[in-house]
Amino acid sequence: MLEKSKSLIINSPYSAPSEHWKFEEASAPPVREKGRRSAGYTIADPTAKPHQDRGKFIELELVNQIRKRVDKWRENNYPGVTGTTKALLEHWKDDEQRDFPFFFCQIEAIETLIWLIETPESERTGIEIPTDGGPFRRLCSKLATGTGKTVVMAMLIAWQAINRATNPADGRFSQNIFIVAPNLTIRERLAVLKPSDKKNYYDEFRIVPLSMTEKLRRAKVVIRNWHTLQWETEEKLKEKKGVDKRGAKSDEAYVREVLGEIASERNLIVINDEAHHAWRVPVESDFKKKEIEEATKWVGGLDRIHKARGILNCFDFSATPFAPSGKKTDEDALFGWIVSDFGLNDAIESGLVKTPRIVVRDNVVPDTKTFKPRLYHIFSDPDVKDDLNRKADEKDLLPDFVMSAYALLGEDWEKAKEEWDKSGQQTPPVMITVANRTETAARINYAFESNYFPAIPDALCEKSGLLHIDSAVLKKAEEKETHNGAADKMEVAEPETMTRGKQEDFLREKVNTVGQADKPGGRVQNVISVGMLSEGWDARTVTHIMGLRAFTSQLLCEQVVGRGLRRASYEINQETGLFDPEYVNVFGVPFSFLPHEDTDSPPPPPQPYTVIQPVSEKEGLSVSWPNVIRVDRIVKPGLSIDWKKVSALEINASEFPEIAKLAPTVDNKPDVSNIKTLDLNKLVRKSRKQTFVFRAAQTVWREQNPRWKGSPAVLMAELVRLADEFIDSDRIKISPELYNSDPQRRQVTIMLAMARIIRHFWLAIVQSNTEKRTLVLDENRPIRSTEDMIPWRTRKPYEEAKKSHINYCVLDSAWESSEAFELDRNKAVEAWAKNDHLGFDVFYVYKGAVKRYRPDFIIRLKSGGFLVLETKGQQKEEDDAKHAFMREWVEGVNENGEFGKWQFAVSKNPGDIKDILAGADNNKALTR
Repeated sequence: MLEKSKSLIINSPYSAPSEHWKFEEASAPPVREKGRRSAGYTIADPTAKPHQDRGKFIELELVNQIRKRVDKWRENNYPGVTGTTKALLEHWKDDEQRDFPFFFCQIEAIETLIWLIETPESERTGIEIPTDGGPFRRLCSKLATGTGKTVVMAMLIAWQAINRATNPADGRFSQNIFIVAPNLTIRERLAVLKPSDKKNYYDEFRIVPLSMTEKLRRAKVVIRNWHTLQWETEEKLKEKKGVDKRGAKSDEAYVREVLGEIASERNLIVINDEAHHAWRVPVESDFKKKEIEEATKWVGGLDRIHKARGILNCFDFSATPFAPSGKKTDEDALFGWIVSDFGLNDAIESGLVKTPRIVVRDNVVPDTKTFKPRLYHIFSDPDVKDDLNRKADEKDLLPDFVMSAYALLGEDWEKAKEEWDKSGQQTPPVMITVANRTETAARINYAFESNYFPAIPDALCEKSGLLHIDSAVLKKAEEKETHNGAADKMEVAEPETMTRGKQEDFLREKVNTVGQADKPGGRVQNVISVGMLSEGWDARTVTHIMGLRAFTSQLLCEQVVGRGLRRASYEINQETGLFDPEYVNVFGVPFSFLPHEDTDSPPPPPQPYTVIQPVSEKEGLSVSWPNVIRVDRIVKPGLSIDWKKVSALEINASEFPEIAKLAPTVDNKPDVSNIKTLDLNKLVRKSRKQTFVFRAAQTVWREQNPRWKGSPAVLMAELVRLADEFIDSDRIKISPELYNSDPQRRQVTIMLAMARIIRHFWLAIVQSNTEKRTLVLDENRPIRSTEDMIPWRTRKPYEEAKKSHINYCVLDSAWESSEAFELDRNKAVEAWAKNDHLGFDVFYVYKGAVKRYRPDFIIRLKSGGFLVLETKGQQKEEDDAKHAFMREWVEGVNENGEFGKWQFAVSKNPGDIKDILAGADNNKALTR
């Protein structure tokens, strides 16, 4: 057992949790224990006294069982999957492919789904996944709010669609994806899952290798708000008045209307976002008829789709996948088909969400049953509950205890705001209230507008910062659809001058942009809602939460608190390797079994960050470039090369083992009396050099997949001949010298390094024999520019970029600072941009792996050409490979002739940029 820690963040977000917090005593803080927490959730223990209740842990046995199998499968490098899936998994775990690695919880969630679909049935013996009683299979991934489940959905779509495109006969996969969202806000946000969307996640997060992009584009993704799944039954139609007596729609007519472009396809993949809305009514329940009709439309619509077209698999995503029991005396139950779990506790411990803090500053006698402070669950206070449960006029005063609670929380909010203002935050901290009923929310709103609270900060009562969410109006705006499924665009006007419909849209826009500077909700600081804020509300500036409703389950607590837990920053602290904590202070939400911090200090402002983005006023300084997928070469039918122009290859023989001794084990111990020796020298003596040269050449040929003229057999023979010549030349330098001078040892080393040798002179062969280059551009986005940059935030140092379309240049070194300064003042420069989050990538091959190279700067010269500039001190072997492919890119673009004249240069010393720019003006930068 470990000592207590000041911070609840104890795990890296990028690796499996290695520790967790555990409650030993009800009244004591949690203690830190080694090992990952078991999947499950905690509810109140009805057998324990309130002040001694440590909670009753409900284990998710199926998840824990699957988790162990997936861990072992991962350790064994994913046996049983397709080649396409293996390539995707390797790509997702290659941190060099993107600006930030994927979170562990994201990787684990998609791994689990892949394991369930692709591994042989024998590997899944004993794994029985319950159904929901419906006709198609559902698999649920439980991911806490703020852990990035939309990215997991993108991974899921890529995995399914690319596998299907690669092998159309494999019935486990589909390119036809139907996504259902719980409201219009989320439906609009999920547009990033369409490969054709300008801001799609596949490009932004590098979801797929470039070589798979074309196959991904074949995916058909349809996204619907669940309200479009509703239909009218014969019974409902009979109740209608009027002359239209047409019957209910057939399943065929229904799916054609709902599915749109994939209406004629079969075997669909369904993704349910916020899937806890899609549940079947228990056989015995106390639900009213209207509630049953509302609850079953989502899943009932999917039943109709399955009947008409077939659902291959339904993938559910939710932070709280609980299905209502329908019985007032029963706890809601988690979905039985949950297959992976990364819950709120895990998210807090990994720093993926804010840390909740209970603010206790009262000196009132605590609750006599639970011995908890009265602020712990305000609504249950005897002086509060009855008052807030009545139908009251908005002008009725709130209970004294509620007003006192607001005074305390308001004081704390005011201190936070003062700190935020001092730190230069562009938006204020936000306090949210979740009330029990419409009348209570109206009373709270009136109290703030009238400012009759005792000792409440005036700033918290400012009307411009107050947002009273009318749930009925908001729901109407959420459900509104036009002919193409999108809400009407919001007009830029004062709400009072808008039509009723436009006011609904404005309210929804204001709600959705809380915490976003220069947006309708940018100045909101006090949000009052009824029940629950809708899913998709992801304001990152919430610092205080007031709960004024009954909390009958930990689920409700988690849902309410979860609305205020989204982080503002995702930059790792370089000293700890963890995220720095961000906080939200809470009154009235009794989350007994959730790790939290006890404190009496206001949440500090987020660490200052800077938004990096294009500036519309500097549009004339934009820089664009061709979005090249690869450069193809047309090569002469016969190959030849001048070896004098091929750089020498240095090989250290100590990298390769030549002798190994093995011993059998008995009782896990080696039997040293029975040793077997493997000696590669003996193997070489039995092998012909031409054999392993041919095999290595064949491997590289397949890897590079060249599009050359002439017979492949003839060209392979030429390649082997050249390899043979290179081996016998003086262009291979082996160290130590003993291995270079001894023919036997030299041959062993060359055999072991053969693939490296052939890759080394491959580019030289291609360059010497190229007749013509052709560019292959991304067909969906052939040209990219600085205008495409998605705004991002950083805490790194930066400088103003005067000649750049981007507002600031983020500095990774003092050298870059001096380069940026020179670019801004040099007369040869028309415009420039640092290649940071721009998406200008050149792919290269190094030691058999395809990697992504991002040069430092793109410069538009006054002479009309372009310069790609790299700042590099000590040159390494891999840098040579990067720069060779960059020059190949430049030559291919220049031969194409449609994108202007391009050059490439490497700044090897601070200050030499002046000479580089002068040379670029004379088209001589490429020679550097």
